[in-house]
Amino acid sequence: MIRAAFRTPGFSRLFAGLAASMFGDTLMLIVLSMWVKTLTGSNGAAGVTFLWMTAPALLAPAFGYLVDRVPRRTFLVVANLASAVMMLPLLLVRDAGDVWIIYAVAFCYGISFVVVPAALNGLLKDLLDEDMLVDANASLSITREAFRLVGPLLGATVFALAGGWACALIDAATFVIAAVAVGTLSVRETHRDQPAEHTGWREEVVAGLTFIRRTPLLLHTTLGLSIALLVIGFTESAIYAVLDAFGKPVTFVGPLLTVQGAGAIVGGLVASRIVRRIGEPLGVVLGLSVLAVGVAGTAAAVDLWQLLVSVAVVGSGLPVTLVAFNTLLQRQTPGRLMGRVSTTIEVLTTTPQAISIGTGAVLVGLLDYRLIFAIIAAGLLVAAVYPTVMLRGRLRPQPAPESGDPEETAAAVIPGTVLPEPLVPVPPTISEKTAPTAAQR
Repeated sequence: MIRAAFRTPGFSRLFAGLAASMFGDTLMLIVLSMWVKTLTGSNGAAGVTFLWMTAPALLAPAFGYLVDRVPRRTFLVVANLASAVMMLPLLLVRDAGDVWIIYAVAFCYGISFVVVPAALNGLLKDLLDEDMLVDANASLSITREAFRLVGPLLGATVFALAGGWACALIDAATFVIAAVAVGTLSVRETHRDQPAEHTGWREEVVAGLTFIRRTPLLLHTTLGLSIALLVIGFTESAIYAVLDAFGKPVTFVGPLLTVQGAGAIVGGLVASRIVRRIGEPLGVVLGLSVLAVGVAGTAAAVDLWQLLVSVAVVGSGLPVTLVAFNTLLQRQTPGRLMGRVSTTIEVLTTTPQAISIGTGAVLVGLLDYRLIFAIIAAGLLVAAVYPTVMLRGRLRPQPAPESGDPEETAAAVIPGTVLPEPLVPVPPTISEKTAPTAAQR
């Protein structure tokens, strides 16, 4: 079924450009922290690299407002070219006194991670028929996971042999390739045809949050995903306790990631078929349930082969969850709000994951890893059950109208829903996630 998306004129070129960009990401992301570690010898300084990379997510709603105000194709071309330029200062890095340059580039990278997926969601909605969105998301998910099998290793190898500047130039080239691919597209952007909003700038900035709150399917699946991220970040620290228990060195994380990536490729290959059969919200529920099973298996594993099977199961659940959620987001969100809704979801999922990572670093020194993974599994089950209970069986969405009216959309999604009172416009709160999803450039 995935091949169907490639029959749409222009999608193959877009896919090739995005694939090049994803390859550059997987090559470069590990290099930034490795570079800081090499220059300073400090694990803490290396970890701060990721803090700078995730910080722009806190400004996501403002970025979303910008994305919704300009042509998506033009925005993506400019954003990719700007991302290529942002890599060039890395050529000036020489010693520990230049670490600030790496941090600055990491911050700019974080901005790219926020704005590019938001604009891409809108462009895909205009380029593809609605029933092709799931195929496009699945193809991008499979490609991303495949690159994650080899990208970090290649990045580390290039860094060791030629230095960080070589990785920076390669990544810059991939951004240029993506910009050219997007620039050659011919697509009619429907969000430009929709009525302009006549509200204050504060109301427009928080319009994504308002829409999510008034669209029950999107609201409760987003909250379910946030619950999952509130516990899944524990694994960042707990995985090293697992390696200690099995008598493996820290470098064994590499083989574990390879096994997880292999499982993710398998999950990606079947994700579109699953989502087509059961619908996007149930796809999210199923994906989270598979993750819970894999994590529980990790807690119970006593032999290495059991651990590897459990990690592969975890990997297979990730693309099903993300493909289902991304497709739901694209189908339920009007084009004129796509940027703000996408970036708001980025915020709503970044904070729980950040909290989870910090909490996991504390828990690993207090609890046995088996108990930690049992807590994660329980949290994932809660995340899977939550939308099922809150939507009370109404998990199969109907196509949302393109009118852009949140109340009309919510009523169409779940007939008979009593809408909440309009959200009082307030500045975006600082409580939100990190990648993947993103991730999902």
